[in-house]
Amino acid sequence: MIFIIAGVSGAGKTTIGKLLSEKLELPFYDADDFHPPENVAKMASGIPLKDEDRESWLQTLSNNITNWNSANGAVLACSALKEKYREKLQGNPKQAITWILLNSEYEVILNRLSSRKGHYFKPSLLQSQFEALEIPSYGLYIDINKSEDQIIEEIMNKLEHPKSKIGLLGLGVMGKSLTLNLASKEFKVSVYNRHVDRLEVDIAKNFAEANKKDYNFPWFDELKDFVDSLEKPRNILLMVNAGKTVDVVIKDLLPLLDIGDLIIDGGNSHYKDTRRREQDLKEKGLLFMGMGVSGGEEGALKGPSIMPGGSHESYKRVGGIFEKIAAKDPGGKPCCIHVGPDGAGHFVKMLHNGIEYGEMQLIAEIYHYLRFSIGIGPKEIASLFKRWNLEMKSYLLEISADILETKEGDEFLIDKILDAAKQKGTGGWSTNAALELGVPFDTITAAVLARNISAKKEERQKAMDLYNMSSTKEDRIDNFNSSELFSAYKTVSIINHAIGFDLLSEASREYDWDLNLSEIARIWTNGCIIRSAFMEDLIWIFKEQPGENILIHPKIVTYIKSTKNTLTKITSEALVSGIPVPVLSAGANCLLGYISGQTSANMIQAQRDYFGAHTYERTDKPRGEFFHTQWKSAN
Repeated sequence: MIFIIAGVSGAGKTTIGKLLSEKLELPFYDADDFHPPENVAKMASGIPLKDEDRESWLQTLSNNITNWNSANGAVLACSALKEKYREKLQGNPKQAITWILLNSEYEVILNRLSSRKGHYFKPSLLQSQFEALEIPSYGLYIDINKSEDQIIEEIMNKLEHPKSKIGLLGLGVMGKSLTLNLASKEFKVSVYNRHVDRLEVDIAKNFAEANKKDYNFPWFDELKDFVDSLEKPRNILLMVNAGKTVDVVIKDLLPLLDIGDLIIDGGNSHYKDTRRREQDLKEKGLLFMGMGVSGGEEGALKGPSIMPGGSHESYKRVGGIFEKIAAKDPGGKPCCIHVGPDGAGHFVKMLHNGIEYGEMQLIAEIYHYLRFSIGIGPKEIASLFKRWNLEMKSYLLEISADILETKEGDEFLIDKILDAAKQKGTGGWSTNAALELGVPFDTITAAVLARNISAKKEERQKAMDLYNMSSTKEDRIDNFNSSELFSAYKTVSIINHAIGFDLLSEASREYDWDLNLSEIARIWTNGCIIRSAFMEDLIWIFKEQPGENILIHPKIVTYIKSTKNTLTKITSEALVSGIPVPVLSAGANCLLGYISGQTSANMIQAQRDYFGAHTYERTDKPRGEFFHTQWKSAN
């Protein structure tokens, strides 16, 4: 076994490495001794090393690590600041290495360096090392603000009695799947679930028992024991219901935690709650991260899209963990980034769900139109969706086709499902956020309201009879053109995404989050519910026109100019045939409003000025000048 003592210069790698080698009765080596003369000369001159400078040095160390492992092991002191350096050191095939990171605050280590005599490393280079440091999501994390003997004692204790790298609290569907995902990536995970007589009994125990063949999960139904099982500083992932439950759990955890511990809320919490919680816990010396997770049960197990917010310090601590369990984009990069500070992660997840609402309702409307206006059966609609999805590569379109092909006996299951859609709130939250920030949100708002009206099943049934409507249409639309319908669907899908990302852009400005829309699109290319080929296009669109509405991108303009008349045609045909298409209609209205140089808003302003003296701007005067008319006297 190789033990690598890592960390920035001045952290005490050599001193601790030598002491540990004596304790373990293994030879000690210092990676600095393997630097070629030209690297030593650069560092002595205060010049930071570049990756190409380190290449031969890392290869030499990797070769030696292989040899040392064959000869019973060794202790190596090596900065190993970046993940790619650590991967290089592990070699191919990977060597058995235990990583031990020595870390502390910048000022502490700077003072150490300044008092060190005769070493070629200049204290002025320390800042560049801290900037380069990528804290590993594995191995041991040791705070050096203690004596050398205490550090060695802590290392030996952790080696002999390893604790969990992360604890997961809340073993619902998503919690269980994430736990298994973490364990499959070789993270030691403690699990906790509350014990409630006759309601939640032995949840953690039964989960651990069910998976003991593959994993050894330390399980707990006592909160203190769970917290004590975690490596310090602790990382605790909450997978509980949003709202008051999160606050109750945090309140219960507080007496058991130490300064520097991190709580991660992986549920669908409201971003304003997350901002409040982070500030409250910061005042108590604790870290808090609001983290969106998309992908459902399967995604959580196999690789979700992950949207962590919070401080850079928090992400540096656990970002590597979540990047390892996340889905991978088409280029192989993890679908996980540090989205932004405080509530940014949960805001982005909320907006993801808003787009999801719009896409789901849009597909449902297309299905309803095809089924009851065109008269096509579920199997044929599924076939059509599959053809469309050769281009769209939409997860939601894919599962919709599967749904339509599913039978229960001789009947299609879709016909036995009550048309009353439920919702958990994130769609409504995103609509409220759009209203607060003054962002048009037509399609997503329409999708939320469509679910609201669907819930009034009995009332709708009564109204149908009163208005002599029928659930099956007698007048079918002849000369159906599937290409036109696809154009309408694709156009509104583009508009729906434009609306969603426009809200992200506005929120980024309002809350000073500096959201990278291109990167957000990238982490939504896999693992999440709204993944599609168009999301891959958005990566490049936002790189070319960062922060701008995608509806003014040249490629989008060219496409929609060719389809907007088809969209209004399909929408009007559906409405005339008695089929409600709220998202199709909202998409058409949003587009026409957005591309209209003249709208009806002049009448609105005149009305406001008439009854409330709210003033108005004039077309024959510069913007920013306001006028009021005494309307009655003017007449």
